[in-house]
Amino acid sequence: MTTTSSARRHRTAAAVGLAVSFTASLVVLGPAAPAFADSNAKPTYEVKIDLTTAALDASHAPLSAVKSAFGISGSAKSRSYEYFDTSALALNAQGWDVRLRHKSGSDFEESYKKRFPVTGGDIDAALDEADDEGFDSSDTNYDAEVDWGYAKQTLSFSNEKSHSDSGYSGTSMPSSSTGRSWLADEIPGKLEDWNSKNWGADTLDAAAANGPVTSQVWSGDWESSDDASIEVLPVKAASGTGTEYVVEVSFKTDDHDDAADLHADAIAVADAHGWLYHGDILKTQLILDRY
Repeated sequence: MTTTSSARRHRTAAAVGLAVSFTASLVVLGPAAPAFADSNAKPTYEVKIDLTTAALDASHAPLSAVKSAFGISGSAKSRSYEYFDTSALALNAQGWDVRLRHKSGSDFEESYKKRFPVTGGDIDAALDEADDEGFDSSDTNYDAEVDWGYAKQTLSFSNEKSHSDSGYSGTSMPSSSTGRSWLADEIPGKLEDWNSKNWGADTLDAAAANGPVTSQVWSGDWESSDDASIEVLPVKAASGTGTEYVVEVSFKTDDHDDAADLHADAIAVADAHGWLYHGDILKTQLILDRY
């Protein structure tokens, strides 16, 4: 009996030791560490300042003084573009713009852009909001950019694709149904399932072209930007008859501080010469509203 009891005690102790060891292992291992969220995207910057038609000559081209003041040289290049949306502008209402553009001598550019407002200059807050929606540094399908206007800033994420311009000359555009078909075939996943499964695709299927419009663009470099331009865009007048001209000088840079300097200096130069439009003209909205 003594031997049997002793053996039983040894087996019990071993079992207890095993349980303690197993429990200790669980405590040491603990739950799996949570995965860290991807960091916010790092945007580039495009400063966009509108000028009045006082900056144009009789042929609606920038005055020589305007081009000289902003480092613009060379001859104009044409580009045509249009935006696709429903009659109720359902895509635009969700912060999405879908554009088809044709630059002379180039393939068609298909652009799917998601916008996030920047309030009070707080770009980080807009980047946080975009991160919550899945637009972060890990998504290399989208390029982040801050459009910096006279008083307004907007953060955007653009997915760019192309389509052959075979069979099209100059800046000619396809029919609305053909252009929509191209864009629908290339729709990115974020837009396709934005509100619900196939929401974006279904919305785009019901869309029509707003436009096209054809602008003239002069390029150059100015201060810290080697990507400066002046675009002159004729659009239908608000009255429905006649033409209005939008004149935009813009500068691209990768650096926030450079963008701030370009913004301040461009406004100062334009204002000193009497060319500055004291406000922001949103070309996309004009085209969506007037075509």
